[in-house]
Amino acid sequence: MLTSFTLKLKGLKMKKILMLSLLSISMFAQSSLELAKLSYEAVSGYESSVSDTTMLLTNAQGVQNVRKLQMKKLENIEGDKSLLIFLHPSDVKGTKLLSFERIGEDDKQWLYLPALKRVKRISSKNRSGSFMASEFSYEDISSQNYKNYTYIGEPQSLTLENKEYFKIIRVPKDTNSAYSKQIIYIDTKTYLVAFGEFYDKQNRPLKKLSFLKYKKIDGVNRVVVMQMQNLQNNKSTTLTWDKDEIKLGLSSKEFSKRELK
Repeated sequence: MLTSFTLKLKGLKMKKILMLSLLSISMFAQSSLELAKLSYEAVSGYESSVSDTTMLLTNAQGVQNVRKLQMKKLENIEGDKSLLIFLHPSDVKGTKLLSFERIGEDDKQWLYLPALKRVKRISSKNRSGSFMASEFSYEDISSQNYKNYTYIGEPQSLTLENKEYFKIIRVPKDTNSAYSKQIIYIDTKTYLVAFGEFYDKQNRPLKKLSFLKYKKIDGVNRVVVMQMQNLQNNKSTTLTWDKDEIKLGLSSKEFSKRELK
């Protein structure tokens, strides 16, 4: 015969199991697209920004090359805009990249080369090429709006090194993309992307993108250190934000092609 205490204990256990089941269901009720949207929104709201950044290039032998650049960005409903200006060393000083994100269409990008004193349009077919000899491509430099991807399957929940992540698979809508798919790992607590695995057109591992550090500025999550590792040539490029300011009131006029010259 069961005592009232035993029945009460069993009831508490059943409630705990039910709560865990509901939690599990709620976690997976979110689709990959919804999680991608939440992750995108987790780093949105900066309005406009100006950042002083260090680019560290490391080749397969471990030899390093340092570059300094300034990044300007502007949030826009129709697609973000960015302007990258190289400051150091002298052989790349004055080189500029202007990018216009276009949701559902190919982004527009222009590269200014001071040695030639001319502006070069980066065609959609060339966006998979290396940006300034780094392991980032022109495609990688563009804003990673969640709407520019198709999502495959349901998200998975997994634990790596005692941290919990959502794992989602996305495929670039751009037919000229260098990637067949990208596997993205999102922190379950913050919705910030921790790292991603990028596959080439032959479905072989090509790159690993790691967001090594974030910080909050005026309540907005900002990347501090990110690294792109090329798994096929053993080279890497690390970007470190030395100074980062947001909500500066920049306008579209500061992101025109006139700013390239």
